Amino acid sequence: MESAGGLLNVVDVEATCWEGEPPPGAVSEIIEIGLTVVDLGRNERVGRHRILVRPVRSAVSSFCTELTGLGQAEVDAGMSFGEACRLLAADHQAGVRPWASWGDYDRNQFTRQCQVTDTAYPFGRRHANAKAVFTEAHGLRKRPGMAQALAIAGLPLEGRHHCGEDDAWNIAGLILDLAARDAWPEASAR
Repeated sequence: MESAGGLLNVVDVEATCWEGEPPPGAVSEIIEIGLTVVDLGRNERVGRHRILVRPVRSAVSSFCTELTGLGQAEVDAGMSFGEACRLLAADHQAGVRPWASWGDYDRNQFTRQCQVTDTAYPFGRRHANAKAVFTEAHGLRKRPGMAQALAIAGLPLEGRHHCGEDDAWNIAGLILDLAARDAWPEASAR
């Protein structure tokens, strides 16, 4: 996974969700994109970004607000999903830079939502599942959640869990810890 300049986009999304089944006609939609830019060559986080996305086929439930801290009025002030994807491509070189997320949920959610909305997929093919890399590097049998992985690595949870911006920042910290141990696939591409 060679990358120009050694930059990696770490992405975490939050989406509309419900305690049980979604209301009739509602689907889970991205409402926040957290992105932390990591410079693997310098072993540091160099950018922190938050993009709020306005849902069109669902509403933010009280369960979702309790989990993410995001309310309907806040996401209504966000941009459309298509605008958010174009912003990722233009401002964050999402189609060129490799990217990582904790598990495959974020990648799958983008894929589904791009297909349904006929939006160009903003990312390139070089995606790393940081959860899988962490699990293998630590010799674990079960893949841990992000908060559990931070505890295993001896790193603090910074900010609010289930806030996309904060989770991307924390996942980036886990990736930098893996890179420092020469356990991140990009570590050899410096």
